[in-house]
Amino acid sequence: MADRVRGGDLGVAPVVGGLVVIWTVMQILNPVFLSSANLVNLALECVPVGVIALGVVFMLLVGQIDLSVGSISGLSAAVVAVLFVDHGWPSWLAILAALVLAVALGWFYAQVFNRLGVPSFVITLAGLLGWLGLQLWILGPKGSINLPFDSRLVTFAQLDFLPPWLAYTLVAAGAAALYLTGHNRASQRRKAGLPATSERTLVVRSAALLAGLGVAVWYLNRDRGVGWMFVLFVGLVLVTHYALSRTKYGKSMYAVGGNVEAARRAGINVKTIYTSAFVMCTALAAFGGILAAARLAAANQSSGGGDVNLNAIAAAVIGGTSLFGGRGNAFAAMLGILVIQSISSGLTLLNLDSSYRFMVTGAVLLLAVALDSVARRSRATHGRA
Repeated sequence: MADRVRGGDLGVAPVVGGLVVIWTVMQILNPVFLSSANLVNLALECVPVGVIALGVVFMLLVGQIDLSVGSISGLSAAVVAVLFVDHGWPSWLAILAALVLAVALGWFYAQVFNRLGVPSFVITLAGLLGWLGLQLWILGPKGSINLPFDSRLVTFAQLDFLPPWLAYTLVAAGAAALYLTGHNRASQRRKAGLPATSERTLVVRSAALLAGLGVAVWYLNRDRGVGWMFVLFVGLVLVTHYALSRTKYGKSMYAVGGNVEAARRAGINVKTIYTSAFVMCTALAAFGGILAAARLAAANQSSGGGDVNLNAIAAAVIGGTSLFGGRGNAFAAMLGILVIQSISSGLTLLNLDSSYRFMVTGAVLLLAVALDSVARRSRATHGRA
């Protein structure tokens, strides 16, 4: 472990340490911060921008950026609201239409990038302006559309929580899955004559996860419990983590982000990987925007605006995804948005205005990028870049 740290492989330690510091300071300043009621709200508020940040991770892994995720999320919310409320479409069909549109936008980005060589920064900056204009046009003179409070979409985001028995069952299943996947991986490495994690370590790690999540679920159940929307977010993170860490596609993503020319010479279809990154980013941005509209029970001209765009990108970077490409994972989105939302929640409880939140979040973002730069230099020095 010490060798890995000296070699610049810091993992999630900085962001977890930062989260502990933030929670400790906020709790000292206001004892309500770590109350079960506030943590339930905190978990739910993390989801919309966290889903968008998950899409940003795909782009950063291949060394690119999407500046239009906020506009795409707002556009998707507007599309769902207009089709669902004004035109009477079923909510699932309206959501599907918005996601298809987002996928088409991502594919369009990829074609401009792959065929014309326009930098992703410029393409998505144009998209930021263009899709914002389209969002305003779709909403029309009304400017705001309220979603029915009794609709399945709104109740899912606001009122649906896991029954305690199901929450504990999922915790046990997660701990068991961690042990089984670790055991299988260790067995494969031993058969290949490679060093592997010991059985004792696997058991301790799974037991620690079981105890930690069990206590967290018990504490949240003192209020409303674990929201289904948060479970959906965790599920997306786990599926993305598996795709990036255990599949050929994921290894190709890291290879392209690490060295494009080497990846091309290794036989990887670089253009296809870029296309998938653009599409995944826009699709998840749309999904996050839809969840945000459901959370607020409305879509309006400010949907996807404000600090949504920057917070999504900042969450991915703060969580540990490198701006230089080739390093990071799906958990970066979850950890990063927890940091940002914890700052926002804590400062709100202290009755401080948004100016402090912007300044503190900016400082944390700068610190995260600085740590990444230092770690990258250290990896290069130790031959691990």
